[in-house]
Amino acid sequence: MATYAVGDIQGCYEPLRRLLDQVNFDPSVDRLWAVGDLVNRGPDSLKVLRFLKSLGPQFTAVLGNHDLHLLALYRGIKNPAKAPTLRQVLEAQDCDELLDWLKSWPLAYAETINGRAYLMVHAGVPPNWSIEQTLQRSEEVEHVLQGKKSSGQFLTEMYGDLPSRWHDNLDGYARLRFITNSLTRMRFCKADGELELTTKTGVETAPSGYHPWFSYPRNDHGKTQIVFGHWASLDGDTGGSATIHGLDTGCVWGKQLTMMRLEDQQRFSTACFNKL
Repeated sequence: MATYAVGDIQGCYEPLRRLLDQVNFDPSVDRLWAVGDLVNRGPDSLKVLRFLKSLGPQFTAVLGNHDLHLLALYRGIKNPAKAPTLRQVLEAQDCDELLDWLKSWPLAYAETINGRAYLMVHAGVPPNWSIEQTLQRSEEVEHVLQGKKSSGQFLTEMYGDLPSRWHDNLDGYARLRFITNSLTRMRFCKADGELELTTKTGVETAPSGYHPWFSYPRNDHGKTQIVFGHWASLDGDTGGSATIHGLDTGCVWGKQLTMMRLEDQQRFSTACFNKL
């Protein structure tokens, strides 16, 4: 039995299946984690969702910004005409079932594997948040996203870059937006967690006063391994950290899809050819 965490799939079904074949993935005993952004940009988002859902309890995911955007399209909050790669999902006969399954996933997930404590998020964790706070704040978003009456308003209000700094007295949709931006969009921040959400390039382009979120000391003193995606321009390089594992290696940009076996942290990759 092995547990694999895979980087941003973004609708790249064929590379995903090749990578799973490479490690002889057996869904009867092995498990697959996904760091979010299951859909969009790539050619086969519908196939990806159907396949991952078919894995049942052997699959675990966190939501990424593209997954949340798909949910907003589904609710009519954004214009589907501007997301042609997601049209196949929205027009599928099993769309309702697939997206009900998709929105059931959290923004942060923690589990101990082979004696190591792991936290999985899509983008990052503010350096001034503990692991427990991260999970609790993820649950706040899950509660409204999964609510029949609250999810539509949340998906409307989640867009935007403000507030950029956390305060314990934040409330309402401003609070939920900051949590969502931190866990699904963050790259650069300050030591106090102030977000900079514009810059999407590598660490060498950090805006003045900001640094990669993973470069700051953590208040858990490195006891928890963090796996994340979202930041393709890193190519998985987190500055040699032994506890922070970037898994987005730009498959949808014609680079590679990468997966890590959590028991021994060995990495596996496959080339991707559907460059945008």
